[in-house]
Order: sequence, then structure tokens, then C-alpha cells
Amino acid sequence: MSVLSVFKLNKSFNIFPVFKDVSFQLNDGEKAALVGVNGAGKSTLMRIIAGEERPDSGEIVMRRGLKMAYLPQEATFDSDKTLYNEMLNVFEDVREMQAEIARLEQAMAQPGDDFAALLERYGELTHRFELTGGYDYETRIGQVLTGLNFEREMWDMSLTRFSGGQKTRAALARALLAGPELLLLDEPTNHLDLQTLEWLENFLAAWPGTIIIISHDRFFLDRVVSRVLDLSFGSVEDYPGNYTKYMSLREERFQRALNLYEAQQEHILKTEEFIRRFKAGQRSKEARGRQKILNRLDRVQRPKEKDKLHLSLQTDLRSGRLALATEDLEVGYRTKNGVVSLFKTPDLEIQRQERVAIIGPNGSGKSTFLKTIMGEISPLNGIVEPGPNIKVGYYAQSHEGLNFKNSVLEEILWAEPMSEGAARNFLGRFLFSGDDVYKKVADLSGGERSRVALAKLTLTRANFLILDEPTNHLDINAREALEDLLSDYNGTLLMVSHDRYFIDALATQVWSVNNGTMTTHLGNYSDYLEWTNRAKEREVEQSRQQLKIQPGGGNSKNGHSATKPARAVPAAPVPANHPNGSLKTISKEERQRQRKISQLEVTIGQKEARLIQIGEELNRAGEKQDLDSLGRLGLEYQQVQAEIEQLYADWGILAG
Repeated sequence: MSVLSVFKLNKSFNIFPVFKDVSFQLNDGEKAALVGVNGAGKSTLMRIIAGEERPDSGEIVMRRGLKMAYLPQEATFDSDKTLYNEMLNVFEDVREMQAEIARLEQAMAQPGDDFAALLERYGELTHRFELTGGYDYETRIGQVLTGLNFEREMWDMSLTRFSGGQKTRAALARALLAGPELLLLDEPTNHLDLQTLEWLENFLAAWPGTIIIISHDRFFLDRVVSRVLDLSFGSVEDYPGNYTKYMSLREERFQRALNLYEAQQEHILKTEEFIRRFKAGQRSKEARGRQKILNRLDRVQRPKEKDKLHLSLQTDLRSGRLALATEDLEVGYRTKNGVVSLFKTPDLEIQRQERVAIIGPNGSGKSTFLKTIMGEISPLNGIVEPGPNIKVGYYAQSHEGLNFKNSVLEEILWAEPMSEGAARNFLGRFLFSGDDVYKKVADLSGGERSRVALAKLTLTRANFLILDEPTNHLDINAREALEDLLSDYNGTLLMVSHDRYFIDALATQVWSVNNGTMTTHLGNYSDYLEWTNRAKEREVEQSRQQLKIQPGGGNSKNGHSATKPARAVPAAPVPANHPNGSLKTISKEERQRQRKISQLEVTIGQKEARLIQIGEELNRAGEKQDLDSLGRLGLEYQQVQAEIEQLYADWGILAG
């Protein structure tokens, strides 16, 4: 069933068209990515769909009564409410029902002639309350806030004290809790660390509603969306599948269009040559006929290609075999009040031409580690030893290396003296043309500043690059160009990044910072993810062995019931009206708790049965070497596993 229909939307700013005749339709449950270069009009289109902006012409039709939530790039809050109270506002209708139910319970406790009417209203209201999730809305708030990495002490903080990134996460939490049928997300992955990103991926992948997402995180799009809308050159092209599939289909579509254009051009040239040769001879009549046909020919336009960064980065300076080594290193900083230790590392080594990616939660000390490596901050303990003949090039996350008072041209000329013409040609490779080169760095967008910083980096000719979040502010095309640049780079690379696609394309090692320690792993991000998943499986298995789990009964293949948790958990308290308990009347709250526990037990059994089924399907797909099925089933296995862990946690809270 159609949820949203967009028909021939047009939008211009002054005389400059943004897009023309944009049309598409989304059905119930579809998850679509809206992609395109910075400035293509993605956010404008999203605001129009959300009703925040009006198109010049065209029409948007939504299903009657559709509930929609919109998350803009920059979140704002009109009140000074606490984070938790702002989330409670989402459930205002539910809370009003809750208050009325409480009033009805008080009224029914008093004898009166209207008891039957009160009881009827009470039954109707409690049924509606249950259907709308009234019994678990506070649990849902806690799960979403925790998933989005809000510490418990932040729940009671006023939103006015939050940073821009924290406000964006709070707005995302509010949008997710609203439970809309259509969810519009503009760059929801900004300001999220890897752990939070993975939680959001699992949440949205299981989301039953319809979603449109703008994001530059290709790994995220691969795991969430099943359709891609490419807004380029003022129009939308529709592709089925996730981002990787879209890339393949887009290349195929472009190549077909290019072949058609080139074939027609060849036909036109041959026809024009025939007309030129024979227009005055015996075959002039035939030549005139061909000219008429040529005049009526519907000319195929050459397919447009997106502007690309044309980057080059090489070094002639050869370092020693060992580019970097550390011993007994402790990373942190000193303040007036004492020493703040962030994490300790094992003894580290980076060989020449290795590519190391550092990952970890926001605030764990990754940027501090880079500054310690460069000697800007002294280590709390241990030593850092750069290898022989090392020249470092540094890319700062917040572009601290740029002089915001300079123009783009001045910044490049300051980095390396050259003629103005040579500097303009050089900047053209970074998509700065015309008067763009005279813009002040302070007036540039985040993406433009990133391109200036990259331009300066390529001029260093360093043989050891240290990059702090180099893909921030870059659109997907620029990220791909940077990947190509660094793939061909003949030096050593140490980078901090949250872009898992970027890490997958480049890394030969992943160093993970968590809970005050750093661990090292060979391979790229997918290899690291496989290692962590196996470690979790071993941990769960060890826990089960230690707790001496008993089967839950039944005849399932894994020896436990399909409807009872197989994990050892504390026994639920005996209900008040249980034969082994007292004969007191069971309370309404206790009935609700027992019902939830029973529902959770059924769900856990179903999920565990599905996990076994997926494992069998994975084995069959492996035997057939069915790579598509292996990828799909692998993602589903991870998702179901995460859902089971959460269900057991919920069971433990209710039964504890």
C-alpha cells in the first residue's frame, strides 16, 4: 500500500533551479536512502516532504491520517525541559489515558450506582492503553536513550546544557519514540560513535514503518535500506537494493546510456559524411532524404557524470622498516587538579606502508592518542618512538590547521609557493573554480574546508599521514575519491574514523579503544567485526556453562523448549495467588508483570528457534557458495542475536 507519492516537484532558489519534475512513490515498510552530492537539494526535498518548506509546483500525497516524524540535520528545542521529560512528551496521549485509568480505579473503589458504567469505561480504556504500548513506554524510553549513548545522569539534565551533537541525538530519540508510520531522517548518523551506530542500524532494520534516510555512511545504508533514490542533476533516479547494489546498477545504467550515446554519435557522423559526399551528385535525392531523417532524429544526450576530486598523493621520502613503536604507553592529560588517564596500550608497532584505523566511543581519547603520537601531548607513562626518516602530515578533525582569515587561494600559496595560475589549476582538482578560490576559509561549509585541508595535505609529501576523522563533512563522492587517493598512497597511514566503509577499504589493522584499554586486531573493519562477534559467542557459551543451564523442556533440536528461555536466570517471585504462596488477591500491576514475562518467554523461544534455522540456512548457503544469501543471512543472524540479548535483559529486569 502506498504511504507517500511525490509527483513532479519543482524547486528553485531565485533563478537557480534545485530540482525539476521529481517523482517517486514509497510503499508501506520500505526503507529508502536519498543520496547525492552536497548541494544537490536532498535536505530541501526532505523539508518539503515534511511540510517545512513549499515547492514551486508539484504535489505530495500521503495516506490519510499518516503519522510522520522528521529529524533535521540541526536539531532545536523550544523549551528547557530535561531530556527525560522531553521524551515523556512523546507519550502525552498515553499518559493522559494512564491518569484517567488511575481516576477510574479510585472512583470504582467507592460504592455507587454508576459502577457498571465506570467498569465498562475502565475496560475500554485499559484495552486501548495496552494496544498503544502504555505498559512499557517508560521501558522504551530507557532503551532508546541508552542505545543512543545517553548516560543515566544526563536524563535529568536540561536540554539547554546540551551540545549541538547531543541535541541531535536527543531529537533522534524523540523521533524514534514517536513510532511514526513515516520516518524522515536527515543525517541521523552525525555525532554517533560506532557502538551507537550499530544500535541504530539494528533498531531501524527492525522498524516496521517506512523510512527515508539521508546519510553519507555507506556501511549504515548497506545494512538498513532496500532502495536508493539518487538526486543528481536536478532529477531523481530510482534503484532497488542497498547502497552497494545501487553503485553497481548505477555504473551499469551509466555505461548503457554512454554506449547508446556513442552509437548514435557514430551513426550521425556516418550519415553526415554520406550527405556531404553525395548531396550534389547522382545520389543527391538519397542524401536529402537522409538529411530529413537526421533532422527529425531524437538526439540522445551524453549521460552526465558527477564532478570528481582528482587527487594525487605520493611521497619520495622512504622511511625505515619500522614507522612507529610504543612501549608501556599510557594516554591522558594533566590538569591543575591532577592527572586524567584515558587508556593504556599494549606495545604497538606500525610497519612501513601499513594502514591502521583507530576506533572507539566518543570521548575515549582517540584524538588525544594521535596528539601524543605527534608529541603535542606528553604521555602519562611510557615512550613513543617514531621510526627513522619519518615526515608526518596531519589532518585535524576540526580543521585547526587552517587559517580562517585567509582565502582558499592564500591558504594554498602559504602551504607551497607557486604561481597564481598553478594554484588555481591545483585547486580545480579539489572542485574550487572561478571566484570560489577567493572565498574566506571562515565562510566555507564544512565539506569545503575539508577539501582545503586535503589539498594542503597532498602538498606536504609526507611519508606518514595521521588523519583524525578525514571523512567528516565529505559527501559520498568525495569519500570515494579520498579512498582511491589513500589506496594508492605509498606511505604509512594512521587514522581515526567512524566510517566503517572507509576503514574496510583501507585498513590492515584495527586498534579498538574501550573501557580504558586498547586492543589490536589484524585486518579491516569486517575482520574486526567477525572477531568481536565470535568473542561474544564464546562469552555467552562460557556464561551458560558456568551457570549450568538446564533445558527448558520440550523436544526441540537444541534441547530446550521453543517457548521458554533456555538461559539461567533468577526465578521470578512467586505470585501472591500461587498455590505455594499466600491467598491474597493478585494486584493489577502483578498481572501486568506476569503477562509481560510470559510474552517475553514466548518471544525468546521464537527468536532462538529462528536463530537455529538461520544457522542451518547458512550451512546450506555455504555449501552452495551462495554469496548473496550468506551476506543476507549473516546480517539477519547478527540482528536476531542482538534482539535475543535485549529480550533476556528485559526478562531479567521483570523477573528480578
